[in-house]
Order: sequence, then structure tokens, then C-alpha cells
Amino acid sequence: MHFFSVFTLMTLVHILIIIGVSYRVIQVRLPVAVSLAWLILVFFLPLAGAIAYLVLGEKRLGHKFATRAQEIKGRYDSWLRELPPEIRSDPRRLSPVAQSINLLAQTTEHIPALSGNRLQLLDAAEPILHALISDIDRAKRFCHLEFYIWAEGGAADEVAAALLRASGRGVICRVLLDAVGSAQFLKGSLVEQLRAGGVEVAFALPVSSFSVFKVRPDLRLHRTLVVIDDTAGDTGSFNMVDPRFFKQDAGVGEWVDAMVRLKGPGVLALNALFRWDWEVETGRDMDVPAESEDPYNVLQPGEKNVQVIPSGPGMTGSGIYQLLLMSIYSARQEIVMTTPYFVPDDAVTTALLTAAERGVRVTIIVPERNDSRLVHYTCRSYFDGMLAAGIQIFGFKGGLLHTKSVVVDREIALFGSVNLDVRSFWLDFEVTLGVYDPDFAGRLLALQDTYIQDSTSVDQQTWEQRPNKERFLENLARLASPLL
Repeated sequence: MHFFSVFTLMTLVHILIIIGVSYRVIQVRLPVAVSLAWLILVFFLPLAGAIAYLVLGEKRLGHKFATRAQEIKGRYDSWLRELPPEIRSDPRRLSPVAQSINLLAQTTEHIPALSGNRLQLLDAAEPILHALISDIDRAKRFCHLEFYIWAEGGAADEVAAALLRASGRGVICRVLLDAVGSAQFLKGSLVEQLRAGGVEVAFALPVSSFSVFKVRPDLRLHRTLVVIDDTAGDTGSFNMVDPRFFKQDAGVGEWVDAMVRLKGPGVLALNALFRWDWEVETGRDMDVPAESEDPYNVLQPGEKNVQVIPSGPGMTGSGIYQLLLMSIYSARQEIVMTTPYFVPDDAVTTALLTAAERGVRVTIIVPERNDSRLVHYTCRSYFDGMLAAGIQIFGFKGGLLHTKSVVVDREIALFGSVNLDVRSFWLDFEVTLGVYDPDFAGRLLALQDTYIQDSTSVDQQTWEQRPNKERFLENLARLASPLL
């Protein structure tokens, strides 16, 4: 009798967990594929599924984050409204497609395209790091740096030394790092040296065993931003690492990346985004007038139209996702993409297949080897349909290709930190630079072509002859794609 009482109680608890979590999943109205994945997990593993859902199921940033964001929102809205007309891009001078993308980005993320910029594409770690060190050494007022990963070693330590020199001569230096991505750096000695030298270092979205049920632990700050004196800015997907020393035991070679160095009004938007992230995380307002006496002294160094497009769970959330879909559907001739993590959802997959089937040349460049086995197999699971539609796929052999870039019709470029996966679209805080300029698009295409030259083309006939074991692993991994 006792056995049946325990069994009955366990069955009742089992049923109540399934009903309770299922009700919550339905009420939250997650994407259908994600909701079904959670419902299946909870049905077969009620206790583990319920705990997993409580930790990872919803985009919870916590009361403190929400309160701070609400407190400072008005000031940033005011800053956007007061941007002078002379630095706003004239929509009439943009191509029809660029006009549409600009309007959508401005509607969803509220930052307009800005004109009068000069852009430099830095295509490797050495020039990126040397340019950062040079800019920091010339800084007079402030240096703002924001990265997902900072890892000690090599030229990355030289950047830290430059910050210490700058701080020593009275320059305000602030560094914002993701607490998970830079966890090893947090434990190292360099962070204490920076702080002792007057450099302000903060870690965003910290995780602890006490916070996981209040703040979702895998919502990460994935942006790359550098702003020096409101006169120079950098963005892309480069982490503050020297590839010669970073993850050398991962078996994927050195990380290969790129950055855009920016001068002009777009730098003001990059700094506004840094300020937002810094204030939301630290609660400390930054005294901009004291840092920059004339923030519009950068009005006319060039002619490029750029748009800083932030995204993340604390913002409108779907802005960059909508922009990517619109860019794909707007293409008439060619789309070239590079990404280390290619795990598109159904909508992006359909957009790419539709583009190829209506005659657009679609090229996707991914690393031949990936630092995540799960992502490696999930990515490959999409190749069958892509190849059948005529999409060209290249596997980069020269290391872990980490550049995230999209070029549409040789006139529009999207360049930044966003991977082509669900995580970047919905869960991480990202930044993308929209560039509406054929010259820059051509330079980025030339860089993408160098990646192709060091790649192996995926041949459809050879691909279809791969072992059944590989097919099974790919299909199995794909089941996890809605949750990646």
C-alpha cells in the first residue's frame, strides 16, 4: 500500500509539473519551434525539463536591469531626437533598397543612418590590435572598450599597457566585458593591474548560483565596440585576444576576424551604445560634457552613410532579425555571407532558398572546422537543402573564420557581431553596422573573396555520398537548433 501511495504521489507531481510548465510555455508565446522543443523536453523529463525551463526558458534580465534601463531611456531618446539634421543621412541619396533598410532600422532600433563617415576595413588581428594601440596612445579625453572576450597574452596585453599609459596621463579609460565570455580574464592578474592603474573595468551580466532563477544566465553581452575621444570608433566581431595565443588547443587553428575603423558622426552612435551598456550595468552616469567639449567636431571627414544597429533581449529584440530577412528578400543579384555559426531558423532558411530559386547568387562561407561540435553538425544539416537550391557553400580552411558579414547586391553591407543563429537573433546583445555604400561593399566583397580562395567548395554530388553516420549526427544535432 505504501508503495502505491508513493507511486501515486510521484505520478501526481509528474502530471502537475507537466501541466504547470506547459501552461507557462503557452502563455509566454515563444516561437512555435522553441515552444514545442520545451514541451517535448518537459513531457519526457518533467523535473529536469522544468528546472531547465526555469533557468533558460525565458529572457529574464532581472529587476535591476529593467529599472536602470527605464531610468535612462528618456535621456537617450532625447539625444536621438536632438541629433542635428546635417549629420543625418538624406534618404533621397540612398538606393531604394538602402532606403527601406534604413527606415526599418530606424523604426525598430530608433537610430537613424548618419552621413559624413570615413571607413577603414581592418582584415587581420595584427593591424586591428596595432590600430587600437595607436588610437589609445593618441587619446586625450576618454577610451571606451567593450568586448565579449578579453584573454591575456601577446598583443592583447599591449592594449592593456596602452590603457595604463592613457590613464596615467589623465585620460578616462573604461572597459566593459561580458562576465562569462571573459571569466578567465576576471580571475587573472591583469584586471587588477588595470584597476590599480586607474582603468575602470566592469563585467556585464554576472552569473551566480543565486541569480540563475532571477536572471537568465545565457543572455550575454556579445558586442564589440571601441570609441576614442568621439573621433574614432571600431566595431565588428573581434574579441580582445591575440589569435597566436587564444584557444590553441581547440584544434581549429587561429581565429580569423575583421573590424571596421570608423571616423565621423557614426562614432557618436557607437559611443551612445557604449554609454547605455555601461550605465545599465554599473548604474553610473558618464559625464559626457566633461569628456567631450564639442561632440560634433567630427561632422565631415568622409561621405559614407552608416547606421549603428543594436539588438538584444532588453531592446526591441527582433530588429536585426527583421533587417536580415528584408536584406535577403530585397536582393536582386547577389548575397555573400560569412559566419562562424550558421544555424538559421525556418524563416531565414526559407528566405535564402527563395533567393537562390529566383536567380540570386547566394554564397555562404563558414569554417571547415568549428570550436563547437554541436554547432558543426547542426550547421552541416542545412547543406542538403541549400546545395539543392544552388547555393554555394565554402568551408574556410585557414582557421576559425569569425567574421560576421553580409553583402547584398554589391551596395549594402551588414557587418558586426551577429552570427546567423537563433542565439544572436534573440538572446545576445549584439551590434551591426549597416553601410550603404558600393565602395565599402566592394572592399568587403574583396575580403570575402580572400576567404573563398582559402576554402574548399562543398560539392553537392560528393556531399550526398557522405556516410550515414554523419547524416544521423547532423539530423540529431538539428533537433537542438531552436534552443541554440
